[in-house]
Amino acid sequence: MDGMTFDAVINPATGEYGVLRQAAASSEARMVADLYARPGAAVVGEHIHPRSTETFTVIRGRLGLRVDGQEDEATTGRRVSVPPGTPHDWWNAGTETAWVIVEIDPGARFQEMIRNMFFLAADGRTDPAGRPSLLQASLLAKEFDDTIRFTRPPRVVQKLLFGALAPIARRRGLRGSYPEFVRRASDVLEEIEAIPADILKQLPDGVPAGTLSEPPPGVS
Repeated sequence: MDGMTFDAVINPATGEYGVLRQAAASSEARMVADLYARPGAAVVGEHIHPRSTETFTVIRGRLGLRVDGQEDEATTGRRVSVPPGTPHDWWNAGTETAWVIVEIDPGARFQEMIRNMFFLAADGRTDPAGRPSLLQASLLAKEFDDTIRFTRPPRVVQKLLFGALAPIARRRGLRGSYPEFVRRASDVLEEIEAIPADILKQLPDGVPAGTLSEPPPGVS
């Protein structure tokens, strides 16, 4: 891993600490990231990815999942794949920080979306649960409709509401994607935590193995 660096991004509202272990090198390439989810952490809400498969591989802790209405719990070594278009939700179901490898395929647009969501939260531009204002959400929804769609409120309501709010949001200087967020990182790491050999075998070829025997600094 000589010469490699890894962007870390932190969402203080949702309790997520992400490390981009393998960036999507092209629009159709896979993204692989480490997700460290502190106790009580949860994704913003149930959603689908229209074009991407999302795969969770748990290394440490307990991950609660709701996939297409069915609740499940994944622990060490468990690998769960969510096909495109499938409603899903996740949360930390344990009392310790969970470490999960997340794959998004394809993942380039997801990378852009996550940076926008995380840094809006980091800059205090969301509510305590990490949800942006309706005006900001209207632009995010339109910009990343190809990447993520929340299941509530119903899609027809979202389209009508966000369609009406988007022009107001733009007049107020808001954007669907902020270039400064796409280029930003909470930290840049030279080393990342080593994936156990038995779990590394389950992951796609070429995923960096890591060298650290503990989580990166800043993971609680």
